[in-house]
Parts: sequence; structure tokens; C-alpha cells
Amino acid sequence: MSLPITPVRFAICGVGHIGRRHAALVARHASAQVVALIDVRPELQAGLAVEFPGVPFFLSLETYLQHGPTADVLTVATPNGLHAPQAVAGLHHGLHVVIEKPIALTTIDAETIVRTAQQTGKLAFGVMQNRYSPPAAWLKQVVDEGHLGEVFLVQLNCFWNRDARYYQPGSWKGTQALDGGTLFTQFSHFVDLLYWVFGDITNISARFRDFTHAGLTEFEDSGLVTFDLVRGGSGTLSYSTAVWDRNLESSLTVVAERGSLRIAGQYMDKVEYCHLEGYALPDLAPTNPANNYGAFQGSAANHVQVIDNVVDTVQQRSSATTNALEGLKVVEIIERIYALR
Repeated sequence: MSLPITPVRFAICGVGHIGRRHAALVARHASAQVVALIDVRPELQAGLAVEFPGVPFFLSLETYLQHGPTADVLTVATPNGLHAPQAVAGLHHGLHVVIEKPIALTTIDAETIVRTAQQTGKLAFGVMQNRYSPPAAWLKQVVDEGHLGEVFLVQLNCFWNRDARYYQPGSWKGTQALDGGTLFTQFSHFVDLLYWVFGDITNISARFRDFTHAGLTEFEDSGLVTFDLVRGGSGTLSYSTAVWDRNLESSLTVVAERGSLRIAGQYMDKVEYCHLEGYALPDLAPTNPANNYGAFQGSAANHVQVIDNVVDTVQQRSSATTNALEGLKVVEIIERIYALR
């Protein structure tokens, strides 16, 4: 008779919107449990005690590492600029780490995470949940199987709203030190999709504008980026958080030797166009399949697969599908773009 598998124990560092999502998914997972919640805001403790009864709350990562219950995994969901030092601290403490996007704000810091994971023999996962979207997985398969032939042009558009409702006074959001910029906070998942499917980029040129965010942020709200794909072909990345009132879209259009395609929707969760020589679009899995996580919709639903993969990998039943090495590459690409500011 096989012995029951011990649940993977998670400590969640940063319990804002995204961190609470992680905590809720872990709490619902049959093979995982939340053993600690960490946040610098004491006013969160009462509400978290109701939502996660019996889970201890700590006001700093240092306090948790010194006095908290034993965990297997540290989830880092704090402001962007804290990701690298907190992940490194967790690795040195003997924990695997799950790092929300971006894993760091500089290539040097991202390399430190990867190197520390190697030195400590622990796993470092980057959260790249959009890879689990059925349209994204389908696009990757179409490209890898050669259905497009030679890729000519790739056009990536990311047009969202982030206004004064999002950038609150005194918040870390909008600061260069902790936020890092629009490409890091809002659109790094789509830079990751570009890299994951089409590979690295070169010959980058860029223009940046700040249309509506003067006084709200320390960086641009819009950019126009052109580049060549190392594998062949060229592309553009147009992005903005100056869209009025609500998000418009995220889309990726490909013009290639054997046809064209387009995935779009707020989170690139729909195939809007596919016309390829000798190819019929298959029925794709629903973006939000029915499961025990039905309350999570949109890109949030894809976090389910992230947690599943972390648990399975820690329990040695699978391998990491989104490791920190790939997260490092996304940071490096964004850093090269921002070097042109």
C-alpha cells in the first residue's frame, strides 16, 4: 500500500490582491496547505484570520524565517522591487520559492536568484500563468510544429487602463524603485509570451510617451517598440495604460509564409483569426474549465495550473514548467528595451 503524500506547505509573503489569490488557491488544493501569511500591513490580519482560520500572520519575512512554522515553499507576491532579495532570503533558508512577475527588476538581481537556487539545490519558479491559456498553448504548438512556415511579422498590442484609481498616493505602484515600469508590472506576461513562442529579439528601437500619468507615476504610460526576431522576421510591441476608463485589449497578430493568425481578448484568451494553408483550427479547451476553482476567472484561473505544477514538482511527480531562468530572460528583454529611454 502506498503511503499518503505529505501536503506541500506554503508561506505566502505579500497578501495583497495577487498574494491572496495564491493563498486561496493553495488552501483549496488537495495536496497543499497554507502555513503562514506575511505582510507589513497589520490592518490585514483580522480579515485574513477569517479567510484563513488558524494560519499565523507575520509582519515581516525576517520574523517569519526566525520564528514561523516550517514550510516547503515561499511564495513572493510583494512589490516588484522586493522580489529578488526576498526570494534569495527564502532560498538561503532552505525553501523553494515561487516568484510573482517580474522575478526581479534587473538582470543582475534575476541572475542572483538563479545562481542562489543552483547553490542551495532548491527550486525557483517564475509565475508565468498566461502560458497555460489554451490559445497561448495552441499558438506555441502551431509555431513549434511549423504550420506557419517562415514568420514575417509579429505585432503585439497591449492597451489597458491604469489611472488614478490604480495609482493611489503613497502606494508602491508607479514608483521606479518598487514598480519598475509599465512593461514590468502590466505587460511582462506578454513579453514572456513573445519570447516563449518566437524566441529572443534583437535590433530594438523604441519611443516612450507619458500621456496621462504625470504626477501618478515616475515612468512612461505608453511605448512603441520595434525589433527583429533572432530566428527571422520582425515585430512591434505597442503598449499603453492610458486607455480611458477600462481595459481595451491585448492581442498578438502573426503574418507568416503559410498564413496568418490572431489571438486577442483582454488577456489574449481568444483565437480571433486563423487562416493557415492546409490547417484547420482544432477545438480548444475552454479558457476557464470547470474545476474546484470556479471563482477564479480570466488570467486568475491560469494560476491554478501554476500551483498544480509547483506542488507536483516539489513532490517529484513533474518538472518545473516556468522556472526562474526563463523569468530572467523576460527581465533581460525588458531591461534592454528600457535602456533606450
